[in-house]
Amino acid sequence: MSALRVGMVAGETSGDLLAASVLNHLDAAQTAGIGGPAMKAAGFEAWWPSEMLAVRGYVEVLKAYPKLLVLRRRLAERMSQWHPSVFVGVDAPDFNLELERRLRVAGHRTVHFIGPSIWAWRPERIERIRAAADHVLLLFPFEKAIYDRAGIAATYVGHPMADEIDLQVDPGAARDVLGLDRGRPVVAVLPGSRGSEIQYIAPVFIATMRLMARSHPDIQFVIPAATPHLHRRLQQLLSGPADSGLTAVLLDGHARDAIAASDAVLVASGTATLEVALLRKPMVIAYRMASLSYRIMRRMQMLPWIGLPNILCNASLVPEFIQDAATPQALAQALFEQLDRGRQGELADRFEALHLELRCECGHRAAQAVLEIATA
Repeated sequence: MSALRVGMVAGETSGDLLAASVLNHLDAAQTAGIGGPAMKAAGFEAWWPSEMLAVRGYVEVLKAYPKLLVLRRRLAERMSQWHPSVFVGVDAPDFNLELERRLRVAGHRTVHFIGPSIWAWRPERIERIRAAADHVLLLFPFEKAIYDRAGIAATYVGHPMADEIDLQVDPGAARDVLGLDRGRPVVAVLPGSRGSEIQYIAPVFIATMRLMARSHPDIQFVIPAATPHLHRRLQQLLSGPADSGLTAVLLDGHARDAIAASDAVLVASGTATLEVALLRKPMVIAYRMASLSYRIMRRMQMLPWIGLPNILCNASLVPEFIQDAATPQALAQALFEQLDRGRQGELADRFEALHLELRCECGHRAAQAVLEIATA
C-alpha cells in the first residue's frame, strides 16, 4: 500500500500554526505544499514559504494578484503530479478555494480548514466552498448550523489556541521572563504580523503609546514583532524624537508572553484578538487599511463587529475603532478605561467561558477527520 500523502497550503503565521497542530497528529503521512516554520518543524516539506500568501486588503491583493495566479497554477500542477490522498487548504480562502476546486475536478479529495467567515462578510462564498471542498473543518461551534443548512459536509473541531493556552496564567511570571517591573502597569501593543498592517496601523499605535506615556510615565509598553523584518520596521518607527517617560520594550516574537504580562492590550483586528481573550485580558481592537480596501469591506460587512471576542460572545465586550476612528486620542482613552481593575474581572469571566467552549483537542479532531476523508 502506498504511503498516505497529505497536500497542504497555509498562509501567514496564524495559518502556519493551525496547520502544524494537525500535522503533529499525522506522523505516518507524507506532507508537502506551502507552509511556514511551525509546519516544517512538524516534518512538512515546504515547496514554497507561507509568507508568499501574506497579503491583506483588496488593493494590496490586486497588486500581488499576477504573482499569486502563477504560484497557484504551478502549485496545482505539482500537487496533481504528487498525487495526494487528500489536499487540505488552511485558511487563505481567496487562494485556496480555487486551488481546491481545481484539484477536486482533477479527482483529488479536498478539505478546507477554517470555514471562511461567510457569517461576517461575503456570504456568496458559500457556493465557492461547495464547489471546492469535500469537507470543511470549523473552528467555531455556531458555524456548523450554517453549513448544515447549505448541505455542505462539515465538522466542528474547536480552536487549537484554546488547547495550547493554559486555563490559568501567571502575569508575574511572564513579566519576569520579559524583564518587566511587576509593580508597574503593562500595556501590550500588537500591531499585526503583515507588512501592510505595520504600514497603516503601527504609526497610530506608537503615537497612542507616546500620548499615554505623557500623562502616565509609569506604564510599561511591550511590542512583540512577528518577524525580524517587522522588528526592524518597528524599531525605525520607535526611533523618532526622544520621548521623556516612554518605556517601550520591542521583542522578537514572544507575543503570548507579552499578552500574559499585560494589564491591557492594544491589538490589530485578527486572530490575535482571540489569543488576548483566551489569556483573559481586556483589550482595545483597532484596524486601518488602504482607503479603497476599507470602502469595499464596509459594504460587505454583515455583523456590527470585526473583533473575534465580540463576535463569538455576541456582545460589545471590548471597544473597536476602525479606520479614521482609530486615532491616538480615542485609543488612549479606551485603553485607560480598560486598565480599570473592575473591568478586568468582568471580562475574565466572559472570556473563561469562551475558552472552555473552544477547548476541544482541535489538532487531534482535525487530523482524524482528514484521515477519514483520505482513506474513504
